[in-house]
Amino acid sequence: MESALHAHSFASDLSCSKCGEQFEIGNPQYFSTCCDKPLVVNYSKEIQLDKRELIGRENSMWRYTEMLPLMNEKNKVSLGEGMTPILPIQSYARKYGFDQLFVKDEGLNPTGSFKSRGMSMAVSKAKEFGVKECVVPTAGNAGGAMSAYCAAAGMKSTVIMPRHTPKPFQEECRLFGSELILVDGLIDRCGELAASIQKETGAFNMSTLKEPYRLEGKKTIGYEIAEQMNWELPDVIVYPTGGGTGLIGIWKAFHEMMTLGWLKNQRLPRMVVVQSLNCSPMVHFVNGNENHESYGESKANGLAVPKAFGKDLIKNVVHESKGSAIAVSEDNILKTAQELSRSEGISFSPEGGATMAGLLELVALGEVSKSEKILLINTGNASKYMDHFL
Repeated sequence: MESALHAHSFASDLSCSKCGEQFEIGNPQYFSTCCDKPLVVNYSKEIQLDKRELIGRENSMWRYTEMLPLMNEKNKVSLGEGMTPILPIQSYARKYGFDQLFVKDEGLNPTGSFKSRGMSMAVSKAKEFGVKECVVPTAGNAGGAMSAYCAAAGMKSTVIMPRHTPKPFQEECRLFGSELILVDGLIDRCGELAASIQKETGAFNMSTLKEPYRLEGKKTIGYEIAEQMNWELPDVIVYPTGGGTGLIGIWKAFHEMMTLGWLKNQRLPRMVVVQSLNCSPMVHFVNGNENHESYGESKANGLAVPKAFGKDLIKNVVHESKGSAIAVSEDNILKTAQELSRSEGISFSPEGGATMAGLLELVALGEVSKSEKILLINTGNASKYMDHFL
């Protein structure tokens, strides 16, 4: 019976992302108690898995099931997330002279953003642990995603969101039956309240990188990039960064695939962090001029994260990949998202618009060449942000 339960996952343990201390994977975990840093899932070093085994598998992120930490498939909570398309950006590329410009359109996930991936994985693990209630602080999309997956799992859910978040994000949570709490301030204030609710009720806290399972769902973006690009990675990946889970996850996936032997003799992409000038703590931190100024709101809700719990991991990814970090103006973010949507017929969220705005600035600075193979990550579609574009 034991072998049947563990047949689908090579996950072996958890470890502190700072000191490496190991933690038991069979029990609910949050962040490391040794260093108060994110925990990461490790996989057996004896893995034997041929990428040809992916042929014919289900067309979702769960095609990589051996490299996900769910131990019993009956606990899987899936709405068909993942395997979003990688599309060429054609008109805009011709306008600005790019040779190979692509976007991975995460807005086509079940809840309209890449948050579907992380919440599918995290809610599945919560179900596996027998959890009955979950809570999350959110800038928008994570709340809707957790609400949907908790509804699918039959769990109670509580979402804590900044009061200024556009109404469609709020109503999405209510639609799926979540209790919605609105607070004044940014997501860091929401996080404080989530921790209090966790302590009072025992609810599983889905705060970004304060549990290790959302990261595992997000990393499947990296697996898909490799598979969809026929195992030839781009030169540059541009990622709109708030909490940074997706950026960290993509980089984790690349290293796991190197261990698996799926990526051979390849130079890994340079990873680019893009933030809003209104809220750019990671740009300051990565570039070595960290300050403690007060950060404000952004129309790209997901970028309004003044304190990223995984900031050390984000910085490591950028430095290891020889990447960059850049901040762009709010006006430029919205203008570029609109232009891209109108020229390509792809629904670009403000966060997605930020990636192209940042790319153009990096080209002007000489840090990226128009001849390189470049991939933008559009983390969500524009439908919930329409008030910003009117």
